[in-house]
Amino acid sequence: MARTVVVTGAASGIGRALALSLAADGANLALLDIAAEPLADLAAECALHATGDHITHRAVDVADSVAVERAFAEITAEVGPLDALACTAGILRPAGLSDTTAENWDAHFAVNTNGVLHCLQSATPRLRDHGSVVVVSSNAARVPRTGMLGYAASKAATSALVRCAGLELSGRGIRCNIVEPGTTLTPMLDSLYNGAEGVAHAISGDPATYRLGIPLGRAAEPEDVAAVIGFLLSDAARHVTLQQLYVDGGASL
Repeated sequence: MARTVVVTGAASGIGRALALSLAADGANLALLDIAAEPLADLAAECALHATGDHITHRAVDVADSVAVERAFAEITAEVGPLDALACTAGILRPAGLSDTTAENWDAHFAVNTNGVLHCLQSATPRLRDHGSVVVVSSNAARVPRTGMLGYAASKAATSALVRCAGLELSGRGIRCNIVEPGTTLTPMLDSLYNGAEGVAHAISGDPATYRLGIPLGRAAEPEDVAAVIGFLLSDAARHVTLQQLYVDGGASL
């Protein structure tokens, strides 16, 4: 029987790579993202490669709890109970201590933290016992970064949120894990680094900004992170829960 998996932030980056991988593996997919047109394009692409029976999508802002609840209600009415949830939606607006505004701070928490809470609250009553949840956080949740104040704080809060939720859900056999990527070649990276030169700077490191660099000598591809999420969603990880797993090429050593 095909699994039914909800992927948020599906239209680009890690979420897109994960959706395509899950479609090829035969999962029934419900894809959520605020970007309606790229999301529709992804759903069509997933359908081309799908070996499962069902691909559906909803344009949803995860920061809107009412919209999230409506989307999950519609999805389960359409495809039945859920087997897994992958939360990959997130934003990054670079700013440090002196230039982080209230709007910048609140925007990070609205999407990166509150958005995950909304999805967990709407998904878990509809999630089968022994299901799986994976949330994409960031290695910035545990390793300080300059110029990323609101982002890092929101991701740290999100990692704590997921582990607390996972402890509550463990009685139902539901596993909750966190994947914390580092520098990954996604559209989000464009807001932080200036093209290939900026990525090279991240790889080599910069003591002035307390970045150790990436020992493996490369930035991650979205598929690198998606593969780890796919493992954690699968039965192969049936005894793994409440974990925060770095996927950053050793950058957080």
